[in-house]
Amino acid sequence: MSAPKKAQMTGGVPRIDLLERLRETQIVDYKPVLPAEILSLILEHLTVLDLVHCARVSKRMREMVYDDTRWVRRLQLMGCWNEAAARTAAEEARRKKVDSINTTQEQQLKKAAAVNSSTSARAIIEAPGGSRKPSIPHVSVTTAQQGTPISRVDVVNRQEGENDGFDFVALSPSTPEPLPDHHPVDTLSTLEVISTARSLRGAARQEYGRIHGALNLYYKDALRSKHPSNARIFRVYRDPIQQAAMLSQLVKFANSDLSLGWQAREEKVLLMISAFEDAVSHEFEEGLKLDDVDGRMKKYAHVLVTLNGGQRAVDLWITDNPVIKDRAALGDPMDCISPNNQDHLFLEEAHAFLSHLSSAFNAQVAVIDRVFPASVSVVIPYLQKLGNEVLASYIDTLFVYLQGKSTESYVRAISGVYDQSLRFAKTLRPPQASGDEFYEAVDKLVADIFAPYAATYFSEELAFFKRRSEIEVSGWERQLSQQDASLESMYMTNINRQADKRDFLSSFKKVVMMPVNVLPSFDISSRFGGKSPATRATDNDDTLNAHQAQTSQGSSRPDTPNLPNGPMMLVSRSGTPIPEPPTTELAAKAAILKSKLESIRTLFSLEVALNLVHMAKSSIDRAAVFARVKGIFDADARNECEVIFIMLLKTLGDRHVKAGFDQAVTQLANYNPRAASDQSQPGVAPLVMFLELVNVGDLIQQMLDVFYEQELVATKLTDRHDFLNPTVKEKKRFEQMLDERVAAGLNKGIEVLMAEVEFVCATTQNVEDFNPGATGMVINKIVDITPSNTAIWVVEVVSAHTKMLVGSTDKNMLDVFNQEIGLRLFATLCKHLKRQRISVAGSVKLISDMNHYFVFVQSLKNRDLLEYFKALRELAQIYLIDPSDAKELAAIIADADRFHGIFRAEEVYEYAERRADWYQIKSRVEKAMYGIGCCMM
Repeated sequence: MSAPKKAQMTGGVPRIDLLERLRETQIVDYKPVLPAEILSLILEHLTVLDLVHCARVSKRMREMVYDDTRWVRRLQLMGCWNEAAARTAAEEARRKKVDSINTTQEQQLKKAAAVNSSTSARAIIEAPGGSRKPSIPHVSVTTAQQGTPISRVDVVNRQEGENDGFDFVALSPSTPEPLPDHHPVDTLSTLEVISTARSLRGAARQEYGRIHGALNLYYKDALRSKHPSNARIFRVYRDPIQQAAMLSQLVKFANSDLSLGWQAREEKVLLMISAFEDAVSHEFEEGLKLDDVDGRMKKYAHVLVTLNGGQRAVDLWITDNPVIKDRAALGDPMDCISPNNQDHLFLEEAHAFLSHLSSAFNAQVAVIDRVFPASVSVVIPYLQKLGNEVLASYIDTLFVYLQGKSTESYVRAISGVYDQSLRFAKTLRPPQASGDEFYEAVDKLVADIFAPYAATYFSEELAFFKRRSEIEVSGWERQLSQQDASLESMYMTNINRQADKRDFLSSFKKVVMMPVNVLPSFDISSRFGGKSPATRATDNDDTLNAHQAQTSQGSSRPDTPNLPNGPMMLVSRSGTPIPEPPTTELAAKAAILKSKLESIRTLFSLEVALNLVHMAKSSIDRAAVFARVKGIFDADARNECEVIFIMLLKTLGDRHVKAGFDQAVTQLANYNPRAASDQSQPGVAPLVMFLELVNVGDLIQQMLDVFYEQELVATKLTDRHDFLNPTVKEKKRFEQMLDERVAAGLNKGIEVLMAEVEFVCATTQNVEDFNPGATGMVINKIVDITPSNTAIWVVEVVSAHTKMLVGSTDKNMLDVFNQEIGLRLFATLCKHLKRQRISVAGSVKLISDMNHYFVFVQSLKNRDLLEYFKALRELAQIYLIDPSDAKELAAIIADADRFHGIFRAEEVYEYAERRADWYQIKSRVEKAMYGIGCCMM
């Protein structure tokens, strides 16, 4: 229900409504129109004095001016604020405050318990300020890094009408009197006012006020001075070190000046510092000219370091360095090249150059340690300057000249000089207080110098090896085509091939894997130490050429393929010059082994294989030098070494080994024992050649295995456990190719050998061997129990060829070969036995032959094969039975267990038909076996 309305009154004096007047009053808002963000931005561009004036305007402006982040920013601009130290100090202060509060409360509780008055205890605890102490800004400065205390705040003398705007807080009861303008308070502490600033949250304004009070007077005076020399700093401080320290602080202090016109003021300060730096640099140059190391050079270098880090002094010292100025006296790169033969290098000249450069550098490092402080980086810039203008100039001149003249010298020079440069880097003496960064800088410098040539070197090295290997193999093939390739008979000699191969491989491991070093060996006490594989391999091709000459003198060929650009001693057929004795163990063993392998001179050349391995080793040793420093060229160098080894396998396998085996198999297939010219010696010439070829092929494979293990695996240039690695795959392909060629040749060789056995049996077996008196000659009453000449000849032929494989193939392949030889020999003897006519008197000779075959097969150590020849020996017994014992003969023929299932009764019956008296006993034997002539069955 609404309230009743009052009736309107008319006439009379009108009432005055006070509320109406109050409603008409406007509320005036006195808040600032500008936002706080804009005000804060304006405050950033005010001087310190204007900031203090603004702080007096209102409480809000005071809070904005005294905001700690504003002063932290100014300290950061001067480079004297450490955020990590500030965070650590704040956490430590918070921890101490909490500990203090807890300690105070515990003490109050103990005191309250002592008087046994709970009311008093609560009063003590709840009393205002009972647990707090008055907070006084901490303005005494103690550097967190140095721990140097300052007893009071440094206050500069204020000029009349000026005020720095900071409230003076004294820690002592008396206020110090203002000092005159010409002498600031504690000039020594002013030198370190910025470096001793602490990073304390909540006290940044006090810290900046201390710095401002110490440096603002000098800053204003420097801006007012008409000439830099009239500045107050040079009047108060007379020591150049102190002057440099003050000027360095003025530059940092000027960075905190954000008010209008700061660019002009900063330029004025920098101009004064530049004038001071020019004067000090002039004094340093005078000391440099006079070689006053421990005097003026050291003094003014420290002044420049204090001023701005000393880069001006470093540049002056490096520019006027005598090593860089007189670099021509260290050595001439053209001295490394022979004037008569550009393919011959004198890398000892490069070694001498690097040795002189190392000595000069170490002497200059000693000067650096005497002149410059340890905190200044002088060696690294000096090293870069020295490398770019001295070392790089020497190397560039040498490599550019050789690149267009001789590829062989080019690749040798790059690898050899790089190896010497790495050793040179290890002889450099680092300065004092230097760490691993010095050697990292040296390695990087060497890598940067050789980086433009690395890619070219790898491609040239690979092409160089490929070209030389092609020349080696092609030259050998060309010389074979120019001479008579007719086969000569091979006179089998008593040679222990397995022992010869072991002897040769032992020399190969010792000599081939450690080639002779052509370079002069460095003294052990020298900077460069001992020999490196790469240095040894840079010029070892002369040794290879000499080795070729030594190993080729025992050959019946006119000469052997020459290395490119290498001399070779030729031996003519017409003359018989006295050969010089081999000078190395490997050369002697190679000559001996080569004299025993004359039969395969038209198929294989162990000399070519050795030369190819030497070439590959030289190239890999040169490329492996670049794999020493990790992360620079190591990946490319490892890949280069793997590619060279793969190319070695392809050249040696496809071009040399495979072609030789194919030719040997072809000769085996075309062999006809009846067309052989010489039958006086046991042996199949093509098979002998092939088996010798198997021995040499196995020897080459073992050489490659040794080379792979010692050159690639042992030096960690490849991973043999990585089945996807190209070298592992190519090596397996080479071994598989060799096994396939050996298997194909052995299959064909067995056929040829059995053909030879059949030929021997057919042509040498005498009719009266097994049937004395068959030709009408008088029978000798003395029974000969020795084997026949045919049996002896067959065993010699077969055993001579089987022994050749011992030690050249694995046991499994050897067992398969022997078993196949034995089975085919068994079949050949059975066929030969069916062609003979055997009497009782001749059976003794037959049994002797069978025993001779059995003893030979027993030496093969194959039990399964031995059962066949046991049965064959039992079969020979049927010819020894007298004709009167026909029933006994029939019983033997019918006894299947007697022959261990090798011969059936029908087959034994066929052999019995070869008896000389068979037609006399046939009926009685058949009657005993089949019952022919009996009435009852």
